[in-house]
Amino acid sequence: MTTATTGTAPVTRSHGTPHTRVEGLEKVTGEARYSGDIPFAELAHGWLVLSTVARGRIRSVETEPVLAMPGVLAVLHHGNAPHVDTDYTGMLGAPDPTIAVFQQDRVAHRGWPVALVVATTSEQAREAAEALVVHYDEEPHDVAFAADRPDAYEHDGVQGPAVEEKGDLESELAASAVVVDEEYTTPEEHHNPMEPHAATARWEGGRLEIVDSNQGSTWVVNELANLFSLDPSSVHVRSEHVGGAFGSKGVRAHQVAAVMAATVLQRPVRVVLTRRQMFSLIGYRSPTTQRVRLGADAEGRLRALGHGSLSLTSSVHEFVEASAAVGRVLYDAEAHHTANRIVKLDVPTPTFMRAPGEAPGSFALESALDELAEKCGVDPIELRARNEPEAGPVSGLPFSSRNLLACFQEGARRFGWADRDPRPGLRREGRWLLGTGTAAAFFPSGAMPSTAAVTAEADGTFTVRITASDIGTGARTALTLIAAEELDVAPDRVRVRIGDSDFGQAMIAGGSAGTRSWGWAVTAAARDLREQLALGGSIPPEGITARSDTAAAIGALTAKERHSFGAQFAEVAVDTSTGEVRVRRMLGIFAAGRIVNPLTARSQLIGGMTWGLSMALHEEAIRDAASGATVGADFAGYHVAANADVPRIEADWVDDPDPDDPVGIKGIGEIGIVGAAAAVANAVWHATGVRHRSLPIRPDRVLLAEAAAADAAGASGPQGA
Repeated sequence: MTTATTGTAPVTRSHGTPHTRVEGLEKVTGEARYSGDIPFAELAHGWLVLSTVARGRIRSVETEPVLAMPGVLAVLHHGNAPHVDTDYTGMLGAPDPTIAVFQQDRVAHRGWPVALVVATTSEQAREAAEALVVHYDEEPHDVAFAADRPDAYEHDGVQGPAVEEKGDLESELAASAVVVDEEYTTPEEHHNPMEPHAATARWEGGRLEIVDSNQGSTWVVNELANLFSLDPSSVHVRSEHVGGAFGSKGVRAHQVAAVMAATVLQRPVRVVLTRRQMFSLIGYRSPTTQRVRLGADAEGRLRALGHGSLSLTSSVHEFVEASAAVGRVLYDAEAHHTANRIVKLDVPTPTFMRAPGEAPGSFALESALDELAEKCGVDPIELRARNEPEAGPVSGLPFSSRNLLACFQEGARRFGWADRDPRPGLRREGRWLLGTGTAAAFFPSGAMPSTAAVTAEADGTFTVRITASDIGTGARTALTLIAAEELDVAPDRVRVRIGDSDFGQAMIAGGSAGTRSWGWAVTAAARDLREQLALGGSIPPEGITARSDTAAAIGALTAKERHSFGAQFAEVAVDTSTGEVRVRRMLGIFAAGRIVNPLTARSQLIGGMTWGLSMALHEEAIRDAASGATVGADFAGYHVAANADVPRIEADWVDDPDPDDPVGIKGIGEIGIVGAAAAVANAVWHATGVRHRSLPIRPDRVLLAEAAAADAAGASGPQGA
């Protein structure tokens, strides 16, 4: 720790020092209230009714019996709902028609919103919604996702173009001494934040007020203003506490339905999604089928890198899970070809989910790199070192900083990698075969324009106002520390207010760019305020406020490749008689710029790694071909890693300075999951000698793979699964 002075008193500087969450006491005592907890006078409750067919038209809605039920106030559907306008371009492009609820009689997928029942209590609304009879003209549906779909096509996404290529891939593959050409698959996966989605809408003094659980209040303002043809200044969104999001808490059907009902009834209306409804209405990670082709010389230096990925999207909106883009940052080759394709099916629209593209893409590419290392007889870390690019493999831009090899070096030292026998299937401990694996990780480090205000109060404290969103990451605490450092005061003299759209435009909590963007704005405002205070004079009762807008500064940034990097390590134990896989330990070493609060930063990284473990061994949503519905859309049917599945997990970081960056902060919310599943899968190969190219690595898959390997015992080399 270092000390600085404010006036004559020394102050302990908090940057880099672990600090508990400033709102921690409120949360553990129940004082912090989430969007579904906040009381309103005359509050009514809405319950969404979802379609029971996967494709077709609504023929009729039998509303009269439901309207006669106790407490029922209204039933909204396509025949009577207020009109919304979807002819606009929002922050992420054109809106998904799924959020434009009750505008047509078409049903695009199982779980499509067809009605909202509003009643005086939640129980009455649910009972009436379950009693509502909807008649459909059902049509044949198609939910079959497969690699050989003839109707798949390339499509540019928010994260970049569909195709990036240089060189002649086929020629370089043909000239390579060693070639890997394999297919990898990942399943449909769901966000499942602890706090369900909930929104309350009401009209107050001619202004629409929303109390919501979201990742960006100004984002919600702009979308709702467009949908309902309102001036953005007439919409006010508050979202103080959010119990997890992971990409799912943007603008969804429940918020739009709540606004419709509040408009019709002229009273507050709350809509809360059930866990089962969340499987249909908030998005998910698309399944992927990925083909990776690597060609290298005998020493493992890449000559060719081809990565093609197929994901699905709904019939009404195009979303791309850009898994093939991973190689555009990690590795270079003379021939470099990456392509993302999608296929439209009668399913809900997928969306961003923690490390969208990078999480499934890193599983495929980092598994293939491990296979290449095996074929070349080169250590997996050394192989990556031999293929470390000097500049962006596709962009050609310099890296702002790239300390990936430092992560591998520190991780290898702490993990004991030097003692690893590279031969698979040799280490045994009783009934368990033991193995270790590694993988690289990266995630973009972006920043978006944001505004902030910092006020020096008359009592000697400071108030920060910014439309940030703390979705459980510890952002509120990080901003407190950033402001305290710039103001040169103790953190307990700083109060940070967030989640209120009236504070001005700001970046959403997404893309691991939230704290970087907000911290930049807070730093600029605090610096300006400190300069004003240095001029002397007393502080008036209303305080002195400085405001910032980082648009110009961000626009002036030099074009560079900006990313966080990391190295993942895992040790597993596999019982080939039962198919059980146990992760014994994981280590992640990251280069993530300036770490503001080590306590919450480590928590974020460990959380991501835990999700990577869950992705590798457990998570998988199955869609029933006959009904088009998700099978087991709850925590009983959708398995996630529990406490008993999570071993000793360590996360740490190396110094990662970037002298050209004004704030030095990089994102850490998503990089923890990137590469984690690949490290586990590579460790399973090292334990058993059998490759698993499809996630999750379930016990039945282990047993089938072992049986196949036994049948092919006469063949040379490890067998694939």
